[in-house]
Amino acid sequence: MATRTGTYHQQLAQQKRAAIISAATGLFLDNGYAGTSLAGIAEAAEVSKATLFKQFPTKANLFEAMVTEHWSTGDDQRPAPQTGDLERGLREYGRRYAALMSRPEMVGLYRIVIAEMPRFPALATTHFDLGKMPFFESVQRYLAAEHDAGTARIEDPVMATTQFMGMISNYIFWPRLLVVGWAPTTAEVDSAVDDAVATMGARYRLR
Repeated sequence: MATRTGTYHQQLAQQKRAAIISAATGLFLDNGYAGTSLAGIAEAAEVSKATLFKQFPTKANLFEAMVTEHWSTGDDQRPAPQTGDLERGLREYGRRYAALMSRPEMVGLYRIVIAEMPRFPALATTHFDLGKMPFFESVQRYLAAEHDAGTARIEDPVMATTQFMGMISNYIFWPRLLVVGWAPTTAEVDSAVDDAVATMGARYRLR
């Protein structure tokens, strides 16, 4: 009985946490970071202030959770691709990165960081360290592993990762910040990823 009660309370806490993050996302995107209050988030999430403060004592804590949630791939425990086929491994990472950057809320998240950075510089650090960096590091480790395995010559995996992710985001994501209606089709996204993979293969794969 105690186990069932514990499980129920855990599920309820998870549901409330999800509701809080969802409400915070909407308010942050609509009103900006400075214009959003924890009290307003609690009201939108239909939870008490005490419940919200218990999980997120500060607005910065809640913003960190939101960033982590939006950058989650949903398969964070998935093993890295096996070495031996550079293009296959990069194609897998490229598809996942393209899916992340194509999420509707990603543009709004970047706009918050850009707009609020002069007053809240820590937001940019949070967004980079908790958002982009974990995925960046997973690609970096994979490229380093291909180098160590003798499949590719990648002496600077940080630069190589920057090149790879940049080729994809420069087509799929960044125009969305400036160009109204920029919405590549699935086929166009896949083609952009394939082109990035081919470029990386031509540059780094040992023949």
